Amino acid sequence: MLKRIAVSELRIGMYVDELCGSWMEHPFWRTRFQLKDANDVGRIVDSGIQEVWIDTAKGVDADPLASQVATRAQAEAEIERKLQAAAQAPAQSAARASMGEELERAHAVYIRARPAVLSMFNEARMGQVVGSETAARLVDDIYQSVQRNSSAMISLSRLKRADDYTYMHSVAVCALMIALCRQLGLGEDDTREAGVAGLMHDIGKALIPERILRKPDKLTDDEWGKMKSHPEVGAAILARGAYGKIPLDVVLHHHEKIDGSGYPHRLAGNAISLFARMGSVCDVYDAVTSNRPYKAGWLPAEAIRKMAEWAPGHFDDKVFQAFVRTVGIYPVGTLVKLDCGRLGVVVEHNDQALLKPTVNVFFSIQSQSRVAPELIDLAERHCSHRIVGREDPAAWGLTRVDDIWTGAPIRL
Repeated sequence: MLKRIAVSELRIGMYVDELCGSWMEHPFWRTRFQLKDANDVGRIVDSGIQEVWIDTAKGVDADPLASQVATRAQAEAEIERKLQAAAQAPAQSAARASMGEELERAHAVYIRARPAVLSMFNEARMGQVVGSETAARLVDDIYQSVQRNSSAMISLSRLKRADDYTYMHSVAVCALMIALCRQLGLGEDDTREAGVAGLMHDIGKALIPERILRKPDKLTDDEWGKMKSHPEVGAAILARGAYGKIPLDVVLHHHEKIDGSGYPHRLAGNAISLFARMGSVCDVYDAVTSNRPYKAGWLPAEAIRKMAEWAPGHFDDKVFQAFVRTVGIYPVGTLVKLDCGRLGVVVEHNDQALLKPTVNVFFSIQSQSRVAPELIDLAERHCSHRIVGREDPAAWGLTRVDDIWTGAPIRL
């Protein structure tokens, strides 16, 4: 049986099935291993991780009287409650273009962004002042795309090449920050500044050795220390340029956590600014949904559910709920099963009805084969279909699922 326990309940002999947090938040390469000595336990405690899942069939059980013990079924029920609460909350809607209309324009912005971001990282690497004018122009392009249809740029960014992650992650977080600002009803000036913050949040990694950024196994304590230095390094880089308060704050504090276990200053609760709390959610979501040289990204809907599980200690609850309304419970690109026994891919996010996106249905479960594609708007008044679950394309032998929502293979 899988049980979620607090790290304070860990004992030698337990089998850790999952560490409750993004792999970017801890130095461990594997997430499944048996605790063989006190050093194993100590490293988990020192990492700042608050909870873990243990498999009692493979190792020592937890104390059944411990108040922190929770089963997977209990956790799933709590996650569903949180997502349903987000789905029922009022949402901001300002999409002016369809997904299909905006994808081509978003693609053009994305292609232009790559050399611009690469140039900014190179300036930082060479000790030069990173021009705020270049950042502002790029943010304006991304801002305009998100205003027309936020799903296009956000979903497109997920298709970034693994070897481009360090640079294009910045573009994705910029788009997510702008879209989240809109969801929270923030003004245009703050929204643009938040976009700059998202674009520059990892600029400190320009001075982290590539061998550490791309290392395929666990980091040494020294390497992890260097990795965790990037917020302070980044803030020092931005301080030399004409950047405002919001970008400086987000660059420095996007790895802080609500429970005070983050870094670099272990801030907690309201000591973390709204924009830094937003940056934390946006950064983690794109990190865990992106393919890396050493790890495949999670599916978007899986990431949302995982993040909901971590939310109590990691994220601000109101910000996280607004983020769920921004990307959807079933983000664009999610493979879902309908009650009619067919599979489809979410191709359009409905921010007024998160549980009722537009789905391109293309596969029959009964015949185990593809069928003629059919576009179904689950929010349409006379539509009787509903989603009964999210699915893993690999489990059905389906490949190139992303081509279904993009309309054609896209090269980034």
